[in-house]
Amino acid sequence: MNLYLDNPAWGALISGNKNLAFGNDRVKYFDRDVSPFAALKENSTDNFKELYELIPHPAPLLIAVPKPLDIPAPWSQVRCIHGIQMICTPGPATVTSAKLMPLTQMHVPQMLSLTQLTNPGPFGSGTIAFGHYEGVFEDGRLVAMAGQRFHVFDHMEISAVCTHPDYTGRGYAKQLLQSQIDRITAANGIPFLHVRRDNERAIAVYESLGFFTRTDIYFYVIKKTG
Repeated sequence: MNLYLDNPAWGALISGNKNLAFGNDRVKYFDRDVSPFAALKENSTDNFKELYELIPHPAPLLIAVPKPLDIPAPWSQVRCIHGIQMICTPGPATVTSAKLMPLTQMHVPQMLSLTQLTNPGPFGSGTIAFGHYEGVFEDGRLVAMAGQRFHVFDHMEISAVCTHPDYTGRGYAKQLLQSQIDRITAANGIPFLHVRRDNERAIAVYESLGFFTRTDIYFYVIKKTG
């Protein structure tokens, strides 16, 4: 199943997140409010053209691939983000000192505000549908959070890890990460995540928790021409 991690959005859309999938047997995508990710079974010109016809909106999309890719017409490339994919070999479960609270639909406005401020990756009004989000509150204010996104068979991605700038240095992100690791391993899953290749600070935190680099991943932001 590790090969599905080379095309993580596709792997998720045909397995653990198939309840959120639209498309067909060659081209799939999430609802715009849930995630901008789309995926192709094979990154062929014909499949890119089919994706162009299937997507019901003009908003940019994200495509994740393990090596550089020439984006064919009729799509245009907005930018490419070079990241890495990391897998965790966790140690024993730990006790966190911060009070971690489950996040629900009522918390979405605060989740959107926090992610817009910290930019941990794409997060929309429906992203909470991926599930298992937790947060730390100070005086009723959401100041840190993390959750899950792609469920690629038995691999489960930790995502949207972020802390308000006024509350960094308190270990909240690390405790939220550990909580997600413990949750995933308790379900007999394997934690993984994605991070920008140049985010050395975050990579160091992930490595301290047992993550190691599996592969490079390139995130292409594409949009319809015209």
